[in-house]
Amino acid sequence: MSWTLTADAIGDLARGAAVLGTGGGGDPYIGSLLARQALAEHGPVTVVGLDEVPDDALVLTVAMMGAPTVMVEKLPSLDEVVAPVHALGTYLGRPVTHVACAEIGGVNSTIPVAAAAALGLPLLDADGMGRAFPELQMVLPTLYDVTASPLAFSDEKGNVGVLQTVDNHWTERIARVACVEMGCSVMISGFPMSGSIAREALVGGSLSHSLAIGSGIAEARRAKTDPVAATVERLGGREFYFGKVVDVERATTTGFARGRARIEAPGDTDALELSFQNEHLIAQSGDVTFATTPDLIIVLDAESGEPITTEGLRYGQRVRVVAAPSDPRWHTPEALAMVGPGYFGYDLPSHRFDGTPERRLVEAGA
Repeated sequence: MSWTLTADAIGDLARGAAVLGTGGGGDPYIGSLLARQALAEHGPVTVVGLDEVPDDALVLTVAMMGAPTVMVEKLPSLDEVVAPVHALGTYLGRPVTHVACAEIGGVNSTIPVAAAAALGLPLLDADGMGRAFPELQMVLPTLYDVTASPLAFSDEKGNVGVLQTVDNHWTERIARVACVEMGCSVMISGFPMSGSIAREALVGGSLSHSLAIGSGIAEARRAKTDPVAATVERLGGREFYFGKVVDVERATTTGFARGRARIEAPGDTDALELSFQNEHLIAQSGDVTFATTPDLIIVLDAESGEPITTEGLRYGQRVRVVAAPSDPRWHTPEALAMVGPGYFGYDLPSHRFDGTPERRLVEAGA
């Protein structure tokens, strides 16, 4: 079922997507500004469900690639957002029919809104992950043999390029080098898919889900009920820690925001430590592992329920930490080899949102 996305809904969309973004995906406020600008200039966007996409459609994902910490100071323009789509359409020699989110996280949920509005194209109610991940190949379409390339990229200076690579890992490696050279953030468009492949490979309903999460937080605050509890219920997850941020180590290296955050609860002998690479990857306290990638680890403001990104973590914040299930496809052996703890260099099995280790699955590199 199709529906119309207007500027009035952008705040709730960005808030909900920031929850699903697990700390990454970029500053939702910046993406909201860009989306509102595009909607004001070009009118509302039609959002269509996967079941409405024609088999012969040409679907492209649109996203920001780079370190979220950089984007706060290196603001994109609408020209920068649409340039890769134009370049890729020219390269492929056929018109682009639909835009999709590569991930449903922070700015990467709203940049495709801006692209769809500026290009006059429908936006899919879907994304490639159901959350956010730091590397380009970490999308479900990779598991369906959808190639990231040809991949187009652009920067604020007007540089535009198109990559043709042998596989999605090489697309990530080469594009990441270009991204670092172009100021650690670029706009990209890729993963060309037909409508039939998009229906199979994407996570359906993710924009609607984000809107429901974001509006649920706002409604709980208006009703003076607990917005964190409302979010946990909607996600089907659990809240596992409540404390104060006492230390944050963060650095922008090789195009990623990498670091750790330490959260202490009164009376607890072991603090919670969050490890992140753009997104939260591991949540541990002493010998206890609460959750790991690919399930969602989410930090929310203790009172307002607002999601806090990894670049937004600060000393003294009172936060509540939530874990929630990811799309079931992320728990296959092939997916865990791509996004499990072992891929990121952690010598431990993947733990589900309820703390259960997935010992039945063997991860590559673990």
